[in-house]
Amino acid sequence: MAVAEYPPQQQQPETAVDEIQPEPIEVRQPTEILVREIIETLLLTFFIFWLVNSLVGRYRIDGSSMNPTLADSQYLLINNVTYYLDEPERGDIIVFLHPRSDLNLIKRVIGLPGDHVEVRDGMVIVNQVSLDEPYIAAPPNYSGIWDVPDGQYFVLGDNRNNSSDSHSWGFLPVGNILGKASVVYWPPSDWEMIPHHSYNPN
Repeated sequence: MAVAEYPPQQQQPETAVDEIQPEPIEVRQPTEILVREIIETLLLTFFIFWLVNSLVGRYRIDGSSMNPTLADSQYLLINNVTYYLDEPERGDIIVFLHPRSDLNLIKRVIGLPGDHVEVRDGMVIVNQVSLDEPYIAAPPNYSGIWDVPDGQYFVLGDNRNNSSDSHSWGFLPVGNILGKASVVYWPPSDWEMIPHHSYNPN
């Protein structure tokens, strides 16, 4: 029986396969990581500081013009946002830039734009209505009549006879108002929310 012979198979040459090299992994040095974390922390701290100072101001009382409500050398927190959202009201205690100097002062709003203010016989009268003012140190010993213009306010210190305010230097432009006094935070023994006295004499 004949056996078929097959020609020997030719061996195919091996095809070279490119080896896949893994991409190099960047290994950060501990110093680089630490520096980055410090920078990020500082940036966050500065942002928070800027944000807080934009919303809340600090003010130190210098003098007795707001006695007995507020005392000399007390430190206050001022709400800088309130009057972007609303207008000052009678009875608000505000911090503002003096219209004739570079001093910041604190007084109480008495007259709004358009109000007729009169001081006589120890009373403050707004739009023909005498104000009930339990917060003052003593009745004023001066007199005067003022018609508050648009865009202006009439402010007085609670220590009426020892205060430089609208009765002596005139009206306060709305643009000079910095914020509303909110909290006495120093000294700790004086800590309190600052009382505001609302009234509507219209």
